[in-house]
Amino acid sequence: MEEHLVDWSRAQFALTAMYHWIFVPLTLGLGFIVAIMETIYVKTNDEFWKKTTKFWMTLFAINFAIGVATGIIMEFEFGTNWANYSWFVGDIFGAPLAVEGILAFFMESTFFAVMFFGWNKVSKKFHLISTWLVAIGSNLSALWILVANGWMQYPTGMTFNPNTVRNEMNNFWDVLLSPVAISKFLHTIASGYVLASLFVIGVSAWYLLKKRDILFAKKSMIIGATFGLITSLFLILSGDESAHQVALKQPMKLAAMEGLYEGEKDAGIVAIGILNPNKTLENDEKTFIFEFTIPYALSFLGYHNINAFVPGIKDLIYGNEDQGIISTQEKMLKGKLAVEALETYKEAKKSSDESKMIEARKILDENMQYFGYGHIKNPQDVIPPISINFYSFHIMVILGSWFTLLFIIVLFLSTKRDIMNYPIILKATLFTIPLGYIASEAGWIVAEVGRQPWAIQDLMPVGIAATKIATANVMISFFIFAILFTLLLIAEIKIMTKQIKIGPDKEH
Repeated sequence: MEEHLVDWSRAQFALTAMYHWIFVPLTLGLGFIVAIMETIYVKTNDEFWKKTTKFWMTLFAINFAIGVATGIIMEFEFGTNWANYSWFVGDIFGAPLAVEGILAFFMESTFFAVMFFGWNKVSKKFHLISTWLVAIGSNLSALWILVANGWMQYPTGMTFNPNTVRNEMNNFWDVLLSPVAISKFLHTIASGYVLASLFVIGVSAWYLLKKRDILFAKKSMIIGATFGLITSLFLILSGDESAHQVALKQPMKLAAMEGLYEGEKDAGIVAIGILNPNKTLENDEKTFIFEFTIPYALSFLGYHNINAFVPGIKDLIYGNEDQGIISTQEKMLKGKLAVEALETYKEAKKSSDESKMIEARKILDENMQYFGYGHIKNPQDVIPPISINFYSFHIMVILGSWFTLLFIIVLFLSTKRDIMNYPIILKATLFTIPLGYIASEAGWIVAEVGRQPWAIQDLMPVGIAATKIATANVMISFFIFAILFTLLLIAEIKIMTKQIKIGPDKEH
C-alpha cells in the first residue's frame, strides 16, 4: 500500500478526532454542572437558579449540537478509510459502538429535547430527571466509545477465526470490564469535568471583570470551582491508574512518554525536561539537554513499587533476559510464523487437508498474540514518536497541576474573600479556558500517538489497517473536512461568545 495513502488516512482521522474532542469534554462536564444547578432550583424554588440553569444549558446545547456532527463523520471513516481494520475486528469493535448509538445516544438525544424545550411543559421533577439523564447519557456514550478504544489499546475477550480472517468476541464482559478500558473511561470523563469547570469559572470571571451579573457570576464560580476541585483530584487518581495500566500493557508507550532509553530500577520521573534532538537508539548521547527528575516516581507511577524495574526503549527493542523481556526481532519472527500459518491454513482448507489445517492452526494459535509483528519490517518501526509523546504528556501533567491549584485559589477567594478584589486571579481564570483544551488534546495525543504504529496493539499495524483507495481522494476529503470543521469551530465560538455577551438576564 502507498506510504502516502496511509499517512493521509492517518492525518484525516487525527484531524476528525481532534476536532471532535474540542466539543466532547465540555458536553461531558457541563451536563452535570447544569443538572446540579437545576437541582438547587427545584429544591429552593428560587427563580435565580432557574435563570442560571437556563443560561448554562443554552451554552451546553450549542456545544452539543456542533459536537454531534464531527462524531458522526468520525464513525463513517472506519468504513471509508479503515476497511481492513473494520473487517479484521469489526465483530468486536462494532458492538460497543452499536450499544452507544442505540442506548446512550438515543437516550441523551430524547431527553435533550425535554430538557431544552420542556420548561413549563412538564413538571419540575420530570424536567430535572431529564436534565440528569442527558448528563448521564452523554457519559454513557463516552463509556462505550472508550470501551472500543480501550480494546484497541489492549485487545481481549476474543478469538481469531482463520476461516473468516476475523476476530470474534467470545466474552463481552472481558471487553467491557477491561482494566485499560475502565481506567481510560474514568480518566477521560474526569478531564471533561475539569475542562467544563474551567469553562464555567472562566466565563464567570469575565462577568466579574466587566462588573455585570455579579451575583450570577459569583454563585456559578463557586459551583464550578467546587465541582472542578473534586473532579481534578479524581483526575489525578484516575491518571495514576491509567499510567499503571500503560506500564503493564503498553510499556513502549510509557518509555516514550518519559524519553526512557535505558531501563532502570528505582526510576525517577522527569518533571521538566528538554529532549536532546540528536539522541537516537544507536548513539550514546545524553537523552536530555536539561532535566529535573523526581526520584523513584516513575517506578511508583508505573508499577506502584518505588524499586520496580521500568523497561526502556532499548530493553523493549533488543530484549532483556534478566527481566524476561523478549526482543522485537523475536516478536517479528513469531509474527511471521503466525502470518505464514494463516496462509498455510487457508491453502490446506482449499485442498481439504485436515491434518495440515490442524497443524497450521496450532502454530497460528501459539503465535497469534504477535500477529501484527509479522507485518513489521524494522524493529525500530515499533518505537512511537518520542518527542511528541514526551512533551504532550508533560504539558498535560503540568497544566493539570495548575488547574487543581487554580480551583483551590478560586474556591477560597469566592467563599472566604471577595474575589472581585483579585483581578489578576480573574484574568488568569479567564485565560486558563484555552489551556484546558490544550491539556485535553495533549492527553489524547499521548493515548493515540503513543501506541503507534499499532491500530490494534500487537495485532494490526496502521499500514495494514488502511483502505486501499486513491491517495488523491483522501487528500481532497482531508482539506474539505479541515475547512468544514474549522468553520464549525468558528461558528461555535461566535455563537457562544454572543450568548455570553447577552448574559443570563435574557430569557433562554
